[in-house]
Amino acid sequence: MSKTSNGANGLVSVPALLYRNASEFGNAPAYREKEFGIWQSWTWSQTCEEVEALALGLLDLGVAEGDFIAVIGRNRPYLYWSMMAAQMVGAIPVPLYQDAAAEEMAYTLSHCGARFVIAGDQEQVDKVMEVQADLSDFEAMIYLDPRGLRKYDHSALTQYSAVQAAGREKRSALEPEMKSRIAKLDYDSTCVMLYTSGTTGKPKGVVLSNRNVIETSKSSSEFDGLRQSDSILAYLPMAWVGDFIFSVGQALWTGFCTNCPESAETMHTDLREIGPTYYFAPPRVFETQLTNVMIRMEDASPFKKRLFDYFMGVARRVGPAILDGESVSASDRLLYNIGELMVYGPLKNTLGFSRVRVGYTAGEAIGPEIFDFYRSLGINLKQLYGQTEATVFITAQPDGQVRSDTVGVQCPGVELRIADNGEVFYRSPGVFVEYYKNADSTADTKDAEGWVATGDAGFIEESSGHLRIIDRAKDVGKMASGSMFAPKYVENKLKFFPNILEAVVFGNERDECTAFINIDLNAVGNWAERNNIAYASYQELAGHPEVVATIQSHVEEVNVSVAQDEMLSDCQIHRFVVLHKQLDADDGELTRTQKVRRRIIEDKFSDIIDALYNGSTDVSTTTEVTYEDGRKGAISATLDIRSAAVQPVAQKMAAE
Repeated sequence: MSKTSNGANGLVSVPALLYRNASEFGNAPAYREKEFGIWQSWTWSQTCEEVEALALGLLDLGVAEGDFIAVIGRNRPYLYWSMMAAQMVGAIPVPLYQDAAAEEMAYTLSHCGARFVIAGDQEQVDKVMEVQADLSDFEAMIYLDPRGLRKYDHSALTQYSAVQAAGREKRSALEPEMKSRIAKLDYDSTCVMLYTSGTTGKPKGVVLSNRNVIETSKSSSEFDGLRQSDSILAYLPMAWVGDFIFSVGQALWTGFCTNCPESAETMHTDLREIGPTYYFAPPRVFETQLTNVMIRMEDASPFKKRLFDYFMGVARRVGPAILDGESVSASDRLLYNIGELMVYGPLKNTLGFSRVRVGYTAGEAIGPEIFDFYRSLGINLKQLYGQTEATVFITAQPDGQVRSDTVGVQCPGVELRIADNGEVFYRSPGVFVEYYKNADSTADTKDAEGWVATGDAGFIEESSGHLRIIDRAKDVGKMASGSMFAPKYVENKLKFFPNILEAVVFGNERDECTAFINIDLNAVGNWAERNNIAYASYQELAGHPEVVATIQSHVEEVNVSVAQDEMLSDCQIHRFVVLHKQLDADDGELTRTQKVRRRIIEDKFSDIIDALYNGSTDVSTTTEVTYEDGRKGAISATLDIRSAAVQPVAQKMAAE
């Protein structure tokens, strides 16, 4: 099969797109990075030269076709270039989560057999060196930031700039080999390997081809009218499929600019300075931003707070309609314009959203109130549904069809079907090639006709064609009464409250539902400061009687809402506990993408779950924790178990 017939206009690989951009958009900004408070910028021509120099340097180091090259670090242009350079020499980039512990990295590096590692800084170098004795295939490491590494043994360590310098110096000798390897790339060549979050077991290596990445980038960019003049902020983990598609795939397809913040701490400042036109964030980011807004308003003067409340009322009433181009009265439009001048505009500027044309959230359900808040400001925030195995996109919301209770319609080229048990299946050009070294899991997930099981339960609305997701299929169960148990549905309602950061609901095959709650330390801490309540730790604040009483009011409010749902009304929470620690990826309770590892939590906190169901009013527990420096410790606490008021279920109310 010819390359031209394989891809749009012969653009069958990442290097082909890079060369196209260097030719057509040579002087346009491609990547920016803020370092030492100053934005550095590289055009597409400069980016192409940087990538080529690194690719030639990799050849000089002995990188072979088919080698796996791990890339570890925060979002930096150099590390995106590393993935492109790997592809130029026929190698396969494998980005890893930068906050992963050494033993987590050891599994991934060993599983893929990475010969080379490109590490961002000393922290990442140290983690790899800690486990390198267990890595039989590992040969050499390239480091980007030299700080702290001067006295290290450099027999297997090479500075990134030195690799590029060697590549430039030996260009004439190495360039023919590089061009030969680029010429071999086609639509079926492997583009990248990304590891799943591993909610139920070891992460799996998802192999994505050039076809997967380029076709998905092309169709999704056309769906939302993305263009070369757009810009994004790249701040989410580089190991996550969404960041790869947004910051590499779509960036290369459209030629828009990818901006990297200086650090996680400066991300919001950098967001305001860049003012991206295309923006993605998981619900937790939007929730945190809204919580911070509300905290600031609590501290504002009475006049400013009244002004904010009044115009936000106007925005909630007519903002989404104006955003969707629907007709509203002249008086409402005038009020909204005044609100834009006095409230919405300054607020969007503070958030960094003044220029956003297209915004997306995905990964978890977002609360309707939170979703509607941003749309009422005139921010075109939408929802999409996807997964690593789909190269992100399965469904998305078209402009003018945006709702908080669905994840949109099938993306271009995607087919959907719902199995008899309610599980969602899809087929598309983005469907992954395989799970690396795991033929059994590949066969379990993808059938011979290319249909992929998502593991999610949902249904397609007949009237609109929109997909609605209920929960993870494996988590949907039955109460003892036989009614449906869908924990995520209730957890998401709980997390709509700014005071609640995380929730885990239990109840499968039981008579009643119970829950663990994590408070949001920022929101509750601000409340404590405003009320002169002293606390020394998360544990102390989480156990404060007034905090527990506030959480109880939230749980009971959710119960009122859940009771209205005829199908899920038995999922009301009867008893709950505010946990003494935050659920943490370092402790194995969350994945690196902040998804709850339900089975691990059930095993780890089984004593607390038993107490929730045996009628106890409190429970004493000791939990192992991992500190930031990797040391292990334990914290002990006696937790108050609360009962929450429940409502008559929908069926009973109807019968009355």
